[in-house]
Parts: sequence; C-alpha cells; structure tokens
Amino acid sequence: MYALVPDDLWAVIEPLLPFEPEKPKGGRPRASDRAALAGIILVLRTGMQWKHLPRSEIGCSGKTSWWRLGTWQAASVWAALHHAMLERLQDADALNWSRAALDSASLPAKKGAPRRA
Repeated sequence: MYALVPDDLWAVIEPLLPFEPEKPKGGRPRASDRAALAGIILVLRTGMQWKHLPRSEIGCSGKTSWWRLGTWQAASVWAALHHAMLERLQDADALNWSRAALDSASLPAKKGAPRRA
C-alpha cells in the first residue's frame, strides 16, 4: 500500500480529505483513507475492476475504494489536489507554462449576424 501512496504524497492529500466522525452506534471500524486511496490508484493504474482489488494487500475492499472515490469527488478533493500539486510545482519552478495548451469551444456564428472587428 505504501508503494502506491508514498509518505510525501500522503502529506499533500491527507489535509484535503473531508473529516469523517466516528459512528455513535459503533459497528465495523472504518477503513483507512490511505488504504482507500491506494485502491483508487491501483484501479486507475491497472484498469482492474473494483471487485478484483486485493483486499489483503490494499487494506480495504474495492467497494470501499469506489465509495470513497465518489465521496471525495463530491467534496472536490480531486480539484483541490490538482491545485495543490500545481502550486507545489510552481514553487519548485518545475512548470513550463510556455508549453501549456488552452482548450475552448467554438460555435459557428448565426447566419446574418454582423461580423465583429
């Protein structure tokens, strides 16, 4: 698991994750967020199905990893992580903005519409 989520990556991601309080009624202990992230990374890197995640190696089931992926997406964790990583790269002067590409949508002008200068 630690090979998929090294300590330096975890140090960036952990503060971005939403707080999940303990359940008042008890129940099964919550799987660690780091294990769930390792499962997400493994599925994305290999293309394996969620149900085939090796629970014994990762530390949680594929369903748990899948559920956390959706929860974190709804909490905008991935957008925040992207922003945090860009900031770190910018601070390290490791970004080359001259090679950046911008994407835009183009729509044809309506027929008979005046031309813009």
